[in-house]
Order: sequence, then C-alpha cells, then structure tokens
Amino acid sequence: MFVLENGAKKKGEDPRLQAISQAIRVVPHFPKQGIMFQDITTLLLDHSAFKDVVDIFVDRYRDMDISVVAGVEARGFIFGSSIALGIGAKFVPLCKPGKLPGEVISEKYVLEYGTDCLEMHVGAVQHNERVIIIDDLVATERADAEVVECACVIGLSDLKPSFRYAANLMESHFISLWSHVK
Repeated sequence: MFVLENGAKKKGEDPRLQAISQAIRVVPHFPKQGIMFQDITTLLLDHSAFKDVVDIFVDRYRDMDISVVAGVEARGFIFGSSIALGIGAKFVPLCKPGKLPGEVISEKYVLEYGTDCLEMHVGAVQHNERVIIIDDLVATERADAEVVECACVIGLSDLKPSFRYAANLMESHFISLWSHVK
C-alpha cells in the first residue's frame, strides 16, 4: 500500500510520490481569495508522473474486485477512466447538473469554497456493485452499492473529509496519493 488512510503517507514508502507532488502546481487565491488551488494540469504535462498516479491506483485496486470507478467532473474523469481501464471496471461519470441526458440521481455537497451538486445516470451503478470514487463522494450511496473507497490524487492535510453512508454500506476509507501541502 502506497498511502495511509486519512490522507497521510509514509515517508520513503514509494519514490513516485515525490515526483507526483512536485508535478502539481499550487495557485494561490484561486478560484477566490484564500484558496490554495492544487492544479493538476501541470501533472498531466509530465507523462511519467501522470502514469505513476494511474499505476499506483491500478496496483491498489487490481485485486479488490472493483466493478465501478466513478469519477467526479472533471478531474475524476481524467484519472478515473484510466484507472477503470486498468482494473477492468466500468467508468461512471459524476457530472455537474444538466450535463447528462436522461434520468439522473443528484446529490449536493459542500466544497472548501462553497457548495455544488453532482449527478449520475439512474441505473449506472447496480445493487451490490463495488465502487471506488475518484475525487469526491456523492450519489453512489443512493444506488445501494458498496463504496469501497474514495480516492484522490491531492489530499489537503488540514481538511478532514466526512462522508455520509447508507445504513447498509460498509465503512469507506479515504486515501490520497499526495497529502502533504505546503
């Protein structure tokens, strides 16, 4: 395992983590004053660091019988679809309101700098499927699926993620490849 639960990493556990963290640009005061935005576009320009991110997640989930990778718009699409391909799972996009045709499930959530809402297609996740969510936790709990983990590339050490669970879900774990923000 390359990371610890709750976003903490062991020093020296995986040398790829340092290159990944160095490839992420911090943009002060974006999208508003006081926010230190973690910009992954610079990570995407570094093909080796980008591949390392995907490889670390694929290595983690390959043998966990995951059937669904749900990715949060837009960062979760980038990483989630690659991870889904790597582990042989289907990819379910979690989108901003009004971007999916057909019937959807909606879930509002709180951001560091406001609130938002995400939607997914009704029926995209089936009862008893095993799901990982890349970037955030939202509507899959309403589909009676087992949310195995919520995973992200960037974890802010001063934020404590809190997730709501349906009564029949096993407790999820939050993992992050990069949790040290300076």
